[in-house]
Amino acid sequence: METMRDRFAPVVTRLLDEDPRVAVVLAEIGTDAFTEAARRHPDRVVNVGIREQLLVGAAAGMALTGLRPVVHTFASFLVERPFEQVKLDLGHQDAGAVLVSAAASFDWPAGGYTHMAPGDVALLDTLDGWTVHVPGHPDEAETLVRHAVAAGDDKVYVRLSLQANAHPLPVDGERFRTVREGRAGVVVAVGPVLDAVLAATEGLDVTVLYATTVRPFDAAALRRATEASGTDVVLAEPYLAGTSVAAANDALSDVPHRVLGLGVGRRELRRYGQLEEHVAAHGLDARSLRERVGAFTAAGISLRPPPPAPDRAVAH
Repeated sequence: METMRDRFAPVVTRLLDEDPRVAVVLAEIGTDAFTEAARRHPDRVVNVGIREQLLVGAAAGMALTGLRPVVHTFASFLVERPFEQVKLDLGHQDAGAVLVSAAASFDWPAGGYTHMAPGDVALLDTLDGWTVHVPGHPDEAETLVRHAVAAGDDKVYVRLSLQANAHPLPVDGERFRTVREGRAGVVVAVGPVLDAVLAATEGLDVTVLYATTVRPFDAAALRRATEASGTDVVLAEPYLAGTSVAAANDALSDVPHRVLGLGVGRRELRRYGQLEEHVAAHGLDARSLRERVGAFTAAGISLRPPPPAPDRAVAH
């Protein structure tokens, strides 16, 4: 199947042709995909070389001149290495850009830990005003990249991954989508973990929400789901476990609730192996998810007080 990153370059190339504000900033990675675009738009396709701090700084400068820069490299080089520039050149100067990452948490294990970034979304959470999209399919990636570029001068992060669901769902860049309804808890599946979550919860009486835009967090959708399904919430995220726990807690702050955050653990896996082995090692495969979601929701049911006894007529 075509990957999200395969879809990214052709989409942005079309946007370069359609909109004179759009610019692309690269740091060697991904340049081959923009060879023709650079020939047609040499002033708006810029490769700064292996200089990730300059990558973000140049994008901020372009934004301050009125351009809409799309900035692309691996997540570890886009968010972690130049974080000071993300914080100051973009955030402090209130300059908008679209950061589009590749490799996600551990998509290229052979690259080693330098090419892994499970903490990227959590790191951006320390800053104000970022929209974060996590598509689960190439079609969704195209929609969300277009949505991000069209989002005025906002600061937007689009997290592309080799992991993908088998089929796309309609996405609007704002709201969570209900894909299954139940009464014994809510599972929020983020981006490419949806298929594993659906397999894991088959036969379980839970509601499944699908999230491809995680910041801003759709608190209203979570509240509506818990009103019908109870306030036991599981977050299944393809990045650092617990990243959205605070957002879920804030959404339900006025009602008793429990939240379980599942995702990539903090422990470094030094035998890099294959992508699928990392998924399983972090408990994001269907079998592991079923065990943990099932145990969590079952415990919640056992902790709930019994329903009140029905009124009985008293004989006199």
